[in-house]
Amino acid sequence: MPTAIPDWHLFRAFLAVVREGSLSSAARVLGTTQPTMGRQVAALEASLGVKLFTRSLDGLSPTEVGLRLIPSAEAMAAAVEAAKRSASGEVDELQGTVRVTASDVIGGEVLPSILAGIRAVYPRISVELALSNRNEDLLRGDADIAVRMVRPTQGALVAKRIGRIDVGLYGHRRYLKGRPMPRRLVDLHQHALIGYDRNQAYVRLLERVGIPATQDMFAFRSDSELAQLAALRAGFGIGACQLGIARRDKNLVPVLHSEFIHPMEVWLAMHRDLRSSCRIRQQFDQLATRLSAYAKGSCFQK
Repeated sequence: MPTAIPDWHLFRAFLAVVREGSLSSAARVLGTTQPTMGRQVAALEASLGVKLFTRSLDGLSPTEVGLRLIPSAEAMAAAVEAAKRSASGEVDELQGTVRVTASDVIGGEVLPSILAGIRAVYPRISVELALSNRNEDLLRGDADIAVRMVRPTQGALVAKRIGRIDVGLYGHRRYLKGRPMPRRLVDLHQHALIGYDRNQAYVRLLERVGIPATQDMFAFRSDSELAQLAALRAGFGIGACQLGIARRDKNLVPVLHSEFIHPMEVWLAMHRDLRSSCRIRQQFDQLATRLSAYAKGSCFQK
């Protein structure tokens, strides 16, 4: 049975092939050659005593053992990236790299202007922004700071409640022109609705306010909130949008806000062990202040 621990670079090669599906594509991503990638994958298989890939018409596919190895390899990759960020600046200096994770909409629509403002104050801090609707695992180093729409529960995290962001229904003026404005929630059945594809969150939300909902009632379906927002701005139909984002666009018209507003809590979290890092603590505090201001402008006022 193999006892030696394989080199990290072998696991990195394994992950690259998993993600890219071929040795040549993985080699381009890592800036190396196809033969080198082949040797590294073969060395990892020999070290572990297992076969990690099978060859098919579509390229290389992980075996059952390879699939089981992916989470561990991803955890190693996250730990390596976290170590690089930690070494990018001294603990007591305002320079280096901070990795922030947030949902698609917060990361794509809200954070860029906020991060630009922080950059003007701290120009030596670089930011990595990961857009994901899943909760990145701060405990294993996937990110330094997370913006989350649910309260973090892990005891090792420092969490700060930022405030509340309201989501309401909107329609673009171009879509609403010549169409009757909904007066009641049931009137939405007469309109093209923008919603989720496989994620049933929107369906459950409508059902909670008394509207029987099925996937078929959505004329535009996507699990990407950025795609939904793009469809709303394109005039496809009526869809959900954060009030703070919609208020930037005079062409987005509120729909049924007196009957339907969905509040979401916003939290900022980081691992408590990172409090000693000056750059991460400052980034955390700056994000908290600026996100709080955004949240105050994103609440429904009756």
